Amino acid sequence: MKPNDVVSSLPNTPTTQNQSVEAAQQEQQPGLDFVRQVITEDLASGRTQQVVTRFPPEPNGYLHIGHVKAICLNFGIAQEYEGLCNLRFDDTNPDAEEQEYVDGIANDVKWLGFNWNGETRYASSYFDQLYTWAVQLIKQGDAYVDLQSPEEIKLNRGNFIEPGKNSPQRDATVEENLARFEQMRNGELGEGQAVLRAKIDMTSPNVHMRDPIMYRILHSEHHQTGNTWKIYPMYDYAHPLSDAIEGVTHSLCTLEFVDHRPFYDWVIEKVGSASVPRQYESSRLNVDYTITSKRKLRKLVEGGYVHGWDDPRMPTVVGMRRRGFTPEGLRDFCKRVGVTKVDGSIVDVAMLEFCIRQSLENTAARGMAVLNPLKVTLTNLPADMDLTHSRHPNVDMGERIIPLTQEIFIDRKDFEEIAPKGFKRLIHGGEVRLRHAYVIKCDEVIKDTNGEVIELKCSIDPETLGKNPEGRKVKGVIHWVSSSKGVKAEVRVYDRLFNEAAPDADDDFLQHLNPESLKVVQAIVEPALAQAKAEDRFQFEREGYFVADQHDHTSDKPVFNRILDLKDSFKPAK
Repeated sequence: MKPNDVVSSLPNTPTTQNQSVEAAQQEQQPGLDFVRQVITEDLASGRTQQVVTRFPPEPNGYLHIGHVKAICLNFGIAQEYEGLCNLRFDDTNPDAEEQEYVDGIANDVKWLGFNWNGETRYASSYFDQLYTWAVQLIKQGDAYVDLQSPEEIKLNRGNFIEPGKNSPQRDATVEENLARFEQMRNGELGEGQAVLRAKIDMTSPNVHMRDPIMYRILHSEHHQTGNTWKIYPMYDYAHPLSDAIEGVTHSLCTLEFVDHRPFYDWVIEKVGSASVPRQYESSRLNVDYTITSKRKLRKLVEGGYVHGWDDPRMPTVVGMRRRGFTPEGLRDFCKRVGVTKVDGSIVDVAMLEFCIRQSLENTAARGMAVLNPLKVTLTNLPADMDLTHSRHPNVDMGERIIPLTQEIFIDRKDFEEIAPKGFKRLIHGGEVRLRHAYVIKCDEVIKDTNGEVIELKCSIDPETLGKNPEGRKVKGVIHWVSSSKGVKAEVRVYDRLFNEAAPDADDDFLQHLNPESLKVVQAIVEPALAQAKAEDRFQFEREGYFVADQHDHTSDKPVFNRILDLKDSFKPAK
């Protein structure tokens, strides 16, 4: 739980940056970001013997794209330097945490391709030690119990112009503070009646150093410790000490924690920890057309604007996984984004989409699906036949059988009676090649009473199976599926959830929802696609990349989600 969960925090005040970090930024080794520069120097100087990092999520929600960067950074650093990375849940707020989130986060980390050091860790496992240290701080005169209300604490905290005001209990004796802290622990005081605060400086220019709260009273059951505790440590107290307990060497976090670092260092020094981790901050990941605010994501779910936390339009890890994004693509994206201290920068979502497409190019099998069917009768096809073709043009993924029958479906957009300029598909009297099959010619167009085209009568050139026609060029190639042997499938065509690059520029972000973010169509797919397993990914030729839905897909009722179309607007730097 963050400090502003109890009292509203004021805007961050600037603090002096760690000199070694600044020096590293100024004289980086080629190819190293400032974090890796620091670690390289620490190992070379002997300050660090083995790198130990940690990924410390609070189990109060689902991970999103921003967390993916943190995961890749912490686990990636550990891998690169042959170190260790712990998975630790900073579970200090039982009111907001659930076992569902604990399990989900662990699964997300594994799915992204990382394994943590040893057993899963919890800040709650250290509650006894954290309490012992709190008592030590009271005895040292470095902590006191404050009986002010949360409103009074907020009011007396001051602002940039006015210093804070001392609590009436700030100068209480050690004995009084120990007795009150024991009352807090025993549940003799109600929620909000008392907190334990560090005694630092109520006039500090950094408001986070104005006697920050270390413990508050919560009469809540904890998902790990049950009803053992009536008091729970604040995040800013538990986090650095948990790092110290675990022997973390480099505590990597985002820039909003710059002003929290002085307290991070203060509390570790005051308890006399033998292990002294160092905190380093880098910019968080912001992607355009994307929202990562937990509050706003929750509003999308609870308001029914999306179909749950794993809706494929959501930027959650579970949502991106169900969308069909690959762990490899997400890791590549985070690598390309890099690690900097540039605050407020926005990453082009096209870069993310590029990385996903790159990861799919040689891993997604090919197949044909018709999303908007138009019937075609092949009038001179002598008999039904099975065509054998590779599942991928460049990678050995085996072969598939593609049934060709007298009646097939093509996509309606692949036929025009009057061809617009540059149209290279089928027209009345024109020719086109069926993908992996014959060249066909449209001989007759059949319409209904409303004048809508409902069927094409076409003839095949029997000499063009696997070879070009003699004496002429046929430029167009279209995909198709057998009418009788194709399988009906539900295809969910997903697009970006928002149609505005900065949807959370104000609280009225719902007005920027893209009404075209989901279209459901009834398609026809080749039989081999229907046999896909959940989460199998494909390129539907000429349509885009698709994935068999994680929950709803079966061979009897196939369901595919569009991952991305085939168009790429991002141009990577050379």
